[in-house]
Amino acid sequence: MALTAGDRRGRDGIPDATIARLPVYHRVLTGLAERGVATVSSDELAEASGVNSAKLRKDLSLLRTHGTRGVGYDVEHLLSQIGRELGLSQEWPVVVVGVGNLGRALANYGGFASRGFRLVGLLDSDPVRFGELVAGVMVRPVTDLAALAHAEQVAIGVIATPAVAAQQVCDVLVAAGVRSILNFAPAVLSVPDGVDVRKVDLASELQILAYHEQRKSAAGIVRTGVSA
Repeated sequence: MALTAGDRRGRDGIPDATIARLPVYHRVLTGLAERGVATVSSDELAEASGVNSAKLRKDLSLLRTHGTRGVGYDVEHLLSQIGRELGLSQEWPVVVVGVGNLGRALANYGGFASRGFRLVGLLDSDPVRFGELVAGVMVRPVTDLAALAHAEQVAIGVIATPAVAAQQVCDVLVAAGVRSILNFAPAVLSVPDGVDVRKVDLASELQILAYHEQRKSAAGIVRTGVSA
């Protein structure tokens, strides 16, 4: 029987769908901790995370953690546990290839450092950008990518190039030993086994929202017609 997206499991046996929700739980718990909240119920955490409480409890049980009846979950402990599961207990060197508008926005994103990611390189093919400082990091030629990836032991490569250059950049990252790639380019990348690629397709996400908006608008028209 074929596995659904929610059934597929990562290398540690946790379903991919659960892994995808852990950063959401982590973000919500971080906000609670910053406000000095000590405990949170599964219902409260589920509502803030946009999931139902049964799903949340199942997700957390896969991490071998359970709340206390009548009390809930200890916020700091659960935050630490999820952070450890996500690998946030150590620092991950990140490189961004492509320093156009999107690449600049990513480089200036303040959430990298606070979540355990260190931006170690910005690379571009446009000589005009070489030597420019973006978020305190100097832009280097894309031809320096392999050497930089080796020198900084880059863990994650972010591709923010045009589609035509994405596969070539991906190949260089993989050859340099980078095994995790976040792809913003509108292209499907071919990678060998053992390399994880996460694709962020902004246009597709907007189209999905447009699909739902169209149907909400149509439903509104129908309701108006009925009420008239």
